[in-house]
Amino acid sequence: MSIITVQCQLKATEASLHHLWQLMVEKNTLLVNELLKQINTHPDLDNWLQEGNITAEVINGLCKNLRAESHFQDMPGRFANAAENLVKYIYKSWFAQQEKRKVLLQKKQHWLDMLRSDLELELESGCSLKKLRTQATKVLTKKKAELERNQEEKSDQAPKDNSKALFNSLFQAYDKAKAPQQRCAIAYLLKNNCEVREVEEDPEAYQLRRRKKEIEIDRLDEQLKSRLPKGRNLSDQEWLEALEQAQELILDDEKFREVQASLTRKQSSVPFSISYETSTDLRWSRNEHKRICVSFNGKGISKHTFEVFCDQRQLHWFERLAQDYKIFTQNKEQVPAGLLTLRSARLVWQEGEGKGEPWQVHRLLLHCSVETRLWTAEGTEEVRAEKIAKTQKIIDSMKAKGSQSNKLTAHETSLKLLKTFDGFSRPSQAGYKGNPSIVIGVSFGRTKPATVAIVNIETGKVLAYRDVKQLLSKPIKEGKTKKKKTQYEQLKRRREQQRLNNYEHHNAQKKGTPCNFGESRQGEYVDRLLAKAIVEVALQYRASSIVLPDLRNIREAAESEVKARAEQRFPGYQELQDCYAQDYRASIHRWSYKRLAECIQVKAQRAGIATEKAQQPHGDTPQEKARNLVLAACENRKVSAS
Repeated sequence: MSIITVQCQLKATEASLHHLWQLMVEKNTLLVNELLKQINTHPDLDNWLQEGNITAEVINGLCKNLRAESHFQDMPGRFANAAENLVKYIYKSWFAQQEKRKVLLQKKQHWLDMLRSDLELELESGCSLKKLRTQATKVLTKKKAELERNQEEKSDQAPKDNSKALFNSLFQAYDKAKAPQQRCAIAYLLKNNCEVREVEEDPEAYQLRRRKKEIEIDRLDEQLKSRLPKGRNLSDQEWLEALEQAQELILDDEKFREVQASLTRKQSSVPFSISYETSTDLRWSRNEHKRICVSFNGKGISKHTFEVFCDQRQLHWFERLAQDYKIFTQNKEQVPAGLLTLRSARLVWQEGEGKGEPWQVHRLLLHCSVETRLWTAEGTEEVRAEKIAKTQKIIDSMKAKGSQSNKLTAHETSLKLLKTFDGFSRPSQAGYKGNPSIVIGVSFGRTKPATVAIVNIETGKVLAYRDVKQLLSKPIKEGKTKKKKTQYEQLKRRREQQRLNNYEHHNAQKKGTPCNFGESRQGEYVDRLLAKAIVEVALQYRASSIVLPDLRNIREAAESEVKARAEQRFPGYQELQDCYAQDYRASIHRWSYKRLAECIQVKAQRAGIATEKAQQPHGDTPQEKARNLVLAACENRKVSAS
């Protein structure tokens, strides 16, 4: 599905904002905190940790018991549902993260157990390095021949890069091998990237490599011991209690880590958000000034109306939402809710700065998830066909079970409306059709934010590369100097602004003065320029999809590399290592890769181009990483298809 999120700021009378703030703080956020507290102290917590899951029935029961208390009895039902769904999501994501860390820790530990220096391999195998290399060459030749035979048997498939398959095959052979010489020969190949090298091993480089992996393992092990999810304490009471405990003598390491975490944890000053899962929970209208307004269903909040304020780029979406709701209210019994552009919404308070009451300082935002395909008549018909097929499948399944419930009647009514209603007058626009054999890979890097490779996946050949300078080669308006400038100047300008901000931030810290230096949203602007340029390249080559890197482990890899470099540079001097790591981080170009990836996804969705993610492979150059990213995505497709 092509879902994007648009946002706006909501403004209303001070009384309305005050009432909403109280509901979200004293009802919703407090309920979330209580649910998290009860789960974390539940006697079955150890079992849930072992299973990696908490059933929805448990959370539903705890929420029902809490809502029976006098404090939550007058709570709006949608606020309670939002709190319950949020807690489910928090634990689902936390358990998934812990499971992923366990698997990753096992893999890294397995690699570290295999990783040994050439001298250690010689001692373990009982033969010379020359003999080991000869044995490794025989193993490598055999494995490559096996992969080539498998490739020939699947002649209908496009040729692919077998480097990953070769690595996995060697690792499996290493686990199965029993003879010391055989295991050491395979270990030699694995640590040298499946190659036999004639040059002598650099002991310092090997130690750096091993230490980097040890740091990654230590960090993962520490993260697995991380505390359970906690709520938001909008007061300073928890921090003050932790400060009192810190003044006492603490001998228990676990207690020390808990107190340290409480003192260093960043406290949020805004309540949890409120989610609206259905599009009909929002009521759109226009006031006497023709401004778009919105109100929300729910006891205690439906009486408040909020004005919508957004920029020109997103205004057309909110106009569409208001138009859809008008058609829906005029034909409530005939309009299928599944064809409304709005999918879901969230009420969010954004932290602000200044003096005054919280509802005056912070900004109230509305995040709306919209289905981009419903913008056009062709996309609407595509969505209609999908929903008809899905609803018909549910009805057939319920009838096969002999169900005669109200849900069956509701699904039958929904199916009828989907087939008959045609009251949305939406513009006609031909859909984008790309070449299935052309895929674009985008690699991210510290020195070069984005590098593009256009690959023909049928032949495995790269049609073209684009670096940042080429992507931002369009001219911009000339200044007073009449000097020709390109969009790339904006990137250099942002880098210079970052360096200046770091310098001013350092001086402000030494003087103890405020050090909040912004970049005038330069980063967001450059991200939009890059995203637009990448999508234009995709349109030029009629690419079927854009592959983006999976960013889940990018921070861990960068941090372990920085720490390993620092330890190699200043062995045994922790203070110098910390200073070097800090200077190194400041010297390299920093970038919000997540924000850049989101910009690319939004631009691609608007153009009708699919996006997918894959683990960014290692490569010597950004171009190789972009190409290998496409090949990795193709492998993922084959695995998913099988």
